[in-house]
Amino acid sequence: MLEKQRQQLILEILHEKQFVSVSDLSPRLGASEATIRRDLSKMAERGELNKIHGGAEVIKGQSANYRRPYIKGSVFLADKEKKVLNKRLIAQKAVELCEDGEAIIINGGSSTFMMGEFLVDRNLNILTNSFVLAHLLMENSSNQITLPGGEIYRKQGIILSSFENDTIQHYHGSKMFMGTPGISHAGVMESDPLLIRAEQKLRKQADKLIVLADSSKIGQRSNFIFSPLSDVDVLITDNLADAATLREIEASGVEVVVVDVPSDDSDSSEPQAD
Repeated sequence: MLEKQRQQLILEILHEKQFVSVSDLSPRLGASEATIRRDLSKMAERGELNKIHGGAEVIKGQSANYRRPYIKGSVFLADKEKKVLNKRLIAQKAVELCEDGEAIIINGGSSTFMMGEFLVDRNLNILTNSFVLAHLLMENSSNQITLPGGEIYRKQGIILSSFENDTIQHYHGSKMFMGTPGISHAGVMESDPLLIRAEQKLRKQADKLIVLADSSKIGQRSNFIFSPLSDVDVLITDNLADAATLREIEASGVEVVVVDVPSDDSDSSEPQAD
């Protein structure tokens, strides 16, 4: 991750929480604590935050003038650097489920973004609300790409529409692929009601729902549920997932596909780029 990108993410997180600690930012952004401290010093010199012992805080009165997305969700640039090998293998398996000429829907997220690498040599009709994935495929593939209308949420890397009638209702896909912050016997989790509303609009246009979730997401729960397990057709995860939870999910009628992650690399989030 570039220094400029990392510092922008620090600002996003800071204005969401009002205070951030070096120890919290380091694993979240995939950078050493020394690197985070240098970032905070530079940003404090530019008047972007107040550096305090162990972290930083918002400058008084600045938060009200800070324009930021009003939905909760993972910071895309940071999240896509977690569990990279796991996500890459899961994404590869997801693309193997697609046939050339097929129409599919891909919901935005760090896990589904990884599908882009394996879609570049395919010939599919793809509706996605991920502008970063759309850009990747438009530049590097012959896939037909459709984007919904709406507002760009840079932090999450997606486009969301507040209108009931947009391009989505004119599209039909055989499969919808989506990631999730968690999946358990309670269902597929999501972090914000606005995201749920947008994703449910996409889900209505697809025959099957395929969820991509690395082992860290298995068994995780949140305050918001996107859908019950009865609406999920396939879950793709990795061999480090909790076996008991996978059996519960499978017992609900979900086809569980498990990819093998080499044990030496399973805990690696990413070669850390400062």
